Amino acid sequence: MDEHHRIVMVGGGNAGISLAARLLRKKVRDVAIIEPRSTHYFQPLFSHVGAGAAGMEEAQRPQAAVMPRRARWIQGAVSGIRPEEDAVILDDGRRIAYDQLVVCPGVQLDWQAVPGLRAAMDGVHGTSNYDAALVPATWELVRGLRRGTAVFTQPPGPAKCSGAAQKIAYMACDYWREQGVLEDIDVYMVVATPKVFGMPDVDAELERKIAEYGITLLPSSRLVSVDAAACRLRLEGPTGSREIAYDLLHVEPQQSAPDWLKATTLPADDDDAGFVEVDDATLRHRRYPNVWSLGDAAGTSNSKSGGALRKQTKVVDRNLRAALEGRMPPARYNGYSVCPFTLSRGTAFFAEFGPDLEPMPSYPWLRMAKERRWQWVVDRHVFPQIYWHLILKGRA
Repeated sequence: MDEHHRIVMVGGGNAGISLAARLLRKKVRDVAIIEPRSTHYFQPLFSHVGAGAAGMEEAQRPQAAVMPRRARWIQGAVSGIRPEEDAVILDDGRRIAYDQLVVCPGVQLDWQAVPGLRAAMDGVHGTSNYDAALVPATWELVRGLRRGTAVFTQPPGPAKCSGAAQKIAYMACDYWREQGVLEDIDVYMVVATPKVFGMPDVDAELERKIAEYGITLLPSSRLVSVDAAACRLRLEGPTGSREIAYDLLHVEPQQSAPDWLKATTLPADDDDAGFVEVDDATLRHRRYPNVWSLGDAAGTSNSKSGGALRKQTKVVDRNLRAALEGRMPPARYNGYSVCPFTLSRGTAFFAEFGPDLEPMPSYPWLRMAKERRWQWVVDRHVFPQIYWHLILKGRA
């Protein structure tokens, strides 16, 4: 082995860094983080950047600046994991041995799942707030559109903070209304689900804004192909297929585990998306007791979000430390998730829910699914500061 560490994190995003920081604060030593990137992103801010309500510089930091000081940063890309050998293989051939492994590399964006979609993103009329390189282009397209057709799509299947596909639609409409051009723009929102979200109170609030902005909602529909040269797309829905010519196309691409992770023995045999097979409650692998997973790459039943990850981090922190001491995992994750919906460039609300979209409010006495200014302030200004200064330091 080229290196051996007591704990190895595969992934230096929110999950890997915040968990490593927690463990190090609890005096756990010899923690390594494998992460190839040199830039770290706070992705929830991308929606605000794409709507012209934030700058890209606020959503990124040098990776070196956010790594825990006492963690060993292995700057390399993973090509495979051999749990039977307790080893991680890097694409340059290095082998990193571990006592305990945490797999949290995030998800990959499957542009190839929709024919023509990658070409559309390379064109002048396509964009996505799910790709850091495209986020600034979203704002350029939004502020440059004065008439025509704008299409916002949300795909089927698991995705990180899937509601972000809708957030940019509402904020773009708010901007166009402010500019006096909204009536000259046909706005379509494509969602794969029968309802816009799936919780009655949340649906009611979103449908109110959809009607207010004059958005055409296309439920139970999905994007199946794009002709980038002609700026036309094809949808499949309950009544068959339809084509739409677009001037602005914002997509949330389909997502899955990284290809190298799919090729390991860590996913369940029946999981085509390749997520790590873990117990929903303890986040420990069902077949390899010294392997853990959390965040977007974990095969859990909850909706993937930063709010879900924050709860999971606390669970894995406690359970992994117990495992190091030879004890059974004491902590349980309850499936909580949260999705902030920005309804304009100055208002928002939070949807808090469990794996079956059952309400899981942090404050039962407060109706969270209601458009408010203060919730936007929290999402836009407070959460980024909590992320950079508390979560990544293992303090929240």
